[in-house]
Amino acid sequence: MPALLQGAFVSDPGVDPLPQRILLVENSRTFTTLVREAIEQRLELKVTVASTLAEAGGLLEKEQGWFLVLTGLVLADGDREAVVDYFVSRGLPTVVVSGVYDEDVRRRVLEQKVIDYVLKNTPGSVDYLVWLVQRLDRNRRIAALVVDDSPSARAYAAALLRMYGHPVYEAADGEKGLAAIDAHPSIRLAVVDQEMPGMQGVEFTRRLRMQRSRDKVAVIGLSGNTDASLIPRFLKNGANDFLRKPFSREEFFCRVSQNVDQLELIGTLQDLATRDFLTGLPNRRCFLEHSQRQLHGVQQQDDWIAVAMVDIDHFKHINDTFGHDGGDDALRACADTVATHARSGDLVARFGGEEFCLMVPGLAPDEAVEYFETLRQSIAALQVPIAGTALRMTVSIGLCCIRPQHDSLHELITEADRQLYLAKAGGRNRVCSAALNATPA
Repeated sequence: MPALLQGAFVSDPGVDPLPQRILLVENSRTFTTLVREAIEQRLELKVTVASTLAEAGGLLEKEQGWFLVLTGLVLADGDREAVVDYFVSRGLPTVVVSGVYDEDVRRRVLEQKVIDYVLKNTPGSVDYLVWLVQRLDRNRRIAALVVDDSPSARAYAAALLRMYGHPVYEAADGEKGLAAIDAHPSIRLAVVDQEMPGMQGVEFTRRLRMQRSRDKVAVIGLSGNTDASLIPRFLKNGANDFLRKPFSREEFFCRVSQNVDQLELIGTLQDLATRDFLTGLPNRRCFLEHSQRQLHGVQQQDDWIAVAMVDIDHFKHINDTFGHDGGDDALRACADTVATHARSGDLVARFGGEEFCLMVPGLAPDEAVEYFETLRQSIAALQVPIAGTALRMTVSIGLCCIRPQHDSLHELITEADRQLYLAKAGGRNRVCSAALNATPA
């Protein structure tokens, strides 16, 4: 697949699908209806309801793929301790939902390996549960790193993160932590102790920021040191947050969740700024930013690179005939074909209107012509179903190939545009190309 420039939180291809079923154990029909409908409609996760431990046990034995239990404490066949132990002892991530606030009960429940204790009769409790389920679901795709030279402290933080669903890596010192960051791009959160031999947490954070920016990896500093200067030192060297030891599980969960939420929000905003809403492809701005880096890399290797402008022929006629919805369908079908055709390392974007741009490295001029001729034929073979009929379309492609010896992006795009004009003038539905700097310097 092409380099579509997505900064998404996604699972690796080839990994087994994650469990998706939620078990809601509660004897209040009104509450279970509200929660089930909210989770299923907003998150598209399947919720199964049970009102007793016996019924819950039957469902657990019968069905597979459970990833979370939401349970009340008042059930006909189990007291508070028995209810919690029933699910925790089976290794099921468990959230307790209670109708009555009792600080002693809350404290005793949280002493067990439960994720959270939620009051169900407070304003916004259903919204909070939906957020919590979504957060726990997404955490399974976001790896975390714990860097601490103390085996017990490291194991404790790692166990909490695993309870919240994160895949976790551990490192006993700063050097191993940096190596883990480099080896595992899926790490988006680092929990780092300050007091470590060889490399303290502040220095680790400073060096990590040379590899990963704040919007790629969130760093939470930890320390039992009461030095007032430590927090600003962590933050000024790139940490996102700081926690004093000893910390409560609830505070740890809230800080971790808040920082991961912020990462996702930044990713969403970046996606909105760099991605075309209609086709899902990167937009012109994103293409221009990434193509400069790609061009520099090819220049270092003294290899060929090609830029092509792909324009749908007679697009106004498509809009006039099929309406703007039909035109949108044509654009999406063309974009999907372009993205499918592109190789890993190719850059693809919607440049505007009915025009797409590709940057393709490593192909000599004759290979690039063949590559784009195949793309032209694939688009010409499309039949896009619209209102009982099949929309057919063709594209004209202007292509420029070069061995870049300097900043050649503007030159490449200008020449590709000129070749596109020649393809249109020559009758459309064709590839016109030019090669610049054919003899390397």
